Amino acid sequence: MIFPFLIKKGETAASPAARERVGKFSGILGIALNTLLAAGKIAVGALTGMISVLADGMNNLTDCGSNVVSVIGFKVSGKPADKEHPFGHQRAETIAALVIAVVVLAVAAELVIQSIETILSPSESEFSVWAAAVLAVSVAVKLFMFFANRSLSKAIGSDALAATATDSISDAVATSAVLACLFISRYTGAQLDGYVGAAVAVFIAFSGFSILKETVSRLLGRAVDADTADTLRARVCSFAGVHGVHDLTVHEYGNSKKYATVHVEVDANMPLMATHDLADTIEKEIGRETGVELTVHIDPLVLDDPKVNALRETAEQIAAGIDPALRVHDFRVVGGTTHANLVFEVAAPFDCPVSDGEILARLKQGVQKISANLDVNAAVERQNLA
Repeated sequence: MIFPFLIKKGETAASPAARERVGKFSGILGIALNTLLAAGKIAVGALTGMISVLADGMNNLTDCGSNVVSVIGFKVSGKPADKEHPFGHQRAETIAALVIAVVVLAVAAELVIQSIETILSPSESEFSVWAAAVLAVSVAVKLFMFFANRSLSKAIGSDALAATATDSISDAVATSAVLACLFISRYTGAQLDGYVGAAVAVFIAFSGFSILKETVSRLLGRAVDADTADTLRARVCSFAGVHGVHDLTVHEYGNSKKYATVHVEVDANMPLMATHDLADTIEKEIGRETGVELTVHIDPLVLDDPKVNALRETAEQIAAGIDPALRVHDFRVVGGTTHANLVFEVAAPFDCPVSDGEILARLKQGVQKISANLDVNAAVERQNLA
């Protein structure tokens, strides 16, 4: 809804300048709105003695700090690559989201302490029209911020704005609970201030933990989503001369900054210059179509030797008998006429229950049942498989 006005003519949402502009807009808007909400709630909370209203205001005040962190994060992430950071600075957004999560959890902890103190030493608070009005306006403002930041985060693929959107909807729910408590206390006389404050704190802590879990996973280097991996594999396999792919690895340095490596199987009889040209073509086409900077490693396959093909099929059948998810690649036969080693690699999913040692032992047993003159020289690689 706001996003189109922040993109200049000729720019894309993924461009560093556009991302920085959108991030700054969101942060400055958040600073202004959260400052007004915090001032109103803290003033009303202090005058009425309602700990839940005061705590809600303090929550908005810390949101201002989170917005400042977000603005700084977008400023840093917009910097171009340099000697010390050759992959750019886009992960600064994820770090900003991490800081926001920590701030949210700190606020939740402080609210729990204040709420427990109120429960242990309750004090009667009077209904305030001003408190109800400020809380109602706060809910509306936070809902607006939620939809705005969610829209912006989807448009540019930002972790930090997604975290801000989650924080905003959490604040809206928390403030709604405080508002409901205000009316319940007025008409029933029940002193729920401390209990509602504690419930709000738990809800805020849950939101903070969700943000923290997501950002830490990104910083640790989580696997690319299955759809992206499947799309890349299918596109590489579509090139003429490609007989298979394996060992696809994708590294993210921000939502619009991805690097990948893949092993591409080709006929061993293909001329060297032709394989080099194929690798260049795949890298350029994938980069143009997806924005992923791909590096291709060529693996030659012997496809015109019936004996090698038969042994490869045998190894594949044995592997499938151990676990249908196992994949054999880089297969070759090394040795003479009387003895030979079957040299290959086995790709195994991370959740395969069979240990690496057992996989290798069963492969060797299966091959030697066919012929005592055959041995296995294999390695198991754990990876995400389609």
